[in-house]
Amino acid sequence: MSAIYESDKLLSEYLLFHYGKADEILDPKRAWPSGMHEALDFAVRTPRHFSGGRASRALDLGCAVGRSAFEMLENSDEVIGIDFSHAFIAAAETLRKRGTISYQRLEEAGLTTTLTVDRKITTRSIKFLQADAMDLPAALGSFQRVHAANLICRLPTPQRLFDRLPELVCEEGELILTTPCTWLGEFTPPENWPTGGTLPWLEKSLAPHFHLLRQAEEPFLIRETARKFQWTTSLVTVWKRLG
Repeated sequence: MSAIYESDKLLSEYLLFHYGKADEILDPKRAWPSGMHEALDFAVRTPRHFSGGRASRALDLGCAVGRSAFEMLENSDEVIGIDFSHAFIAAAETLRKRGTISYQRLEEAGLTTTLTVDRKITTRSIKFLQADAMDLPAALGSFQRVHAANLICRLPTPQRLFDRLPELVCEEGELILTTPCTWLGEFTPPENWPTGGTLPWLEKSLAPHFHLLRQAEEPFLIRETARKFQWTTSLVTVWKRLG
């Protein structure tokens, strides 16, 4: 896994991506394309693709700095967030314990603006762990909901996670996988890329334990500087664990 996710630059970008207000990401004094506004709050939108009701246990794999895990807690008795990045997990833990964290938003060159995330301190059952999605702790147990957003195309060997998923998702439980399908050799060796398209590859990889319930597209926006943004759309697939 790349050490890029331990950098202060990426940590700040992801804190803004997960927790930034609209006017902190898009300068309100400028006119932005409507699609950029629609791409905000990706980490809030993706967990909403789960079916209704309440879960006893939920898992957010590749949780980054934790926004989706906090959102999942609204409809789950217990949530575990896991990410490979020590820096991301440390930030999520700071928010869990203190409810606040400050970071630097890059404007251009060496010019930055200090921003602060303020949220209610979470006293309910949520915890964050640093771990490898391809080699998860044996004692994790199973979950009614598993969420993995934009993770699989950053794994060197995605099949190792797929092999574990039938144990992680309990029978009749749901799995959400989102991916922008940006397969890059720096993260995943080409021999481990899907052939024939990501969706059919997922269906083959997850059979016979999962059934595809529905699919969708969700855009997301990552601000790098005041004038540079990543606008991307992610394939969202919702799966049901079969008995």
